[in-house]
Amino acid sequence: MKHIFISIAFFCSFLLGCDDASSDSFQNTGNLKILLIDSPASFDSVIIFVKEVEVHHSGSDSISGWSSINSNPASFDLIQLINGASAVLGDSSLPPGDYTQIRLILNDGNYIIDNGIKHFLTIPSGIQSGIKLNHAFTIQPNTLYELILDFEVDKSIHISGNGEYIMNPVIRVIPLILSGSISGQVIPLDADASISAIIGLDTVVTYADSNGFFKLMGLPQETYSVELSPVNQAYKDTVISNVAVFVDQNTDIGTIVLQNN
Repeated sequence: MKHIFISIAFFCSFLLGCDDASSDSFQNTGNLKILLIDSPASFDSVIIFVKEVEVHHSGSDSISGWSSINSNPASFDLIQLINGASAVLGDSSLPPGDYTQIRLILNDGNYIIDNGIKHFLTIPSGIQSGIKLNHAFTIQPNTLYELILDFEVDKSIHISGNGEYIMNPVIRVIPLILSGSISGQVIPLDADASISAIIGLDTVVTYADSNGFFKLMGLPQETYSVELSPVNQAYKDTVISNVAVFVDQNTDIGTIVLQNN
C-alpha cells in the first residue's frame, strides 16, 4: 500500500507540474488582432471571400513558417468598412517573437457591383499563394498587438481592355498603437463632401455619412491638413491646417460649415 500511495502522489505531482507548465506556456503567449477597414471607392460593393489569415515567423522558411490566426472563412464588403466601421480579420494568441509578413488566402467567387451590375473580380495569386503584406512586428508575452489593414479599393482595382475587373491590392498596414484618428461633422448635408487627411504625398480619404459625420482612421502620429471637398459644386472646398493626431487618441475638429460658391 505504501508503494501505491507513493506512486499516486508522484502521479498527482506530475499532473500538477504539467498543469503549471501548460498554464505558464499559455500565459506567456501574446495576442494579435487584425482589423480591416477601407478607403471610399466609387463602386456599389466589393465582396471578397477570405479563407484564412496567416502570419510568418521571422527566420522561418517560406513554406513551414506560417501560423494561422483565423481559419474561419468569411466574406467582407469592403465598401461598407469606411468612416469608422471595421471588421475583425483575425484575433488569436501567438508565441512571442518576431514576425515579418501577413497573408490573406482567398476563396473563389470574389466579385464587384459597379453601377448595379455584378462582375467577377480577378485577384491574381489571391487564391493560390495569398495576398502577402510585408510588415515586421514583435509579439510580446501577455500583450495585445493590434493592426489595421486599410484596403484602398480605388487604387487596387482596374478594368482591362476586355472589361475584366482585376484587383492588385493596395493595402496600408498600420499598428494601432502608433496611430490615431480625426473625426468631425461637415454641413450642409447636401454638400456630399469627401474628407482627406494629407501629409506630404500621403492622403487618407473618407466620406461624410448621411448626417455629415466622418472619421479618418489609422493615421500615424503627425500633423495633417484636412481638406473637405464637396461633390456639390454649390459649395467651396475648405482646408483646415495643422490638425495634430496623437497615438491612441481621436482628434475631433468639430462641425465645419462649408461656404457657398
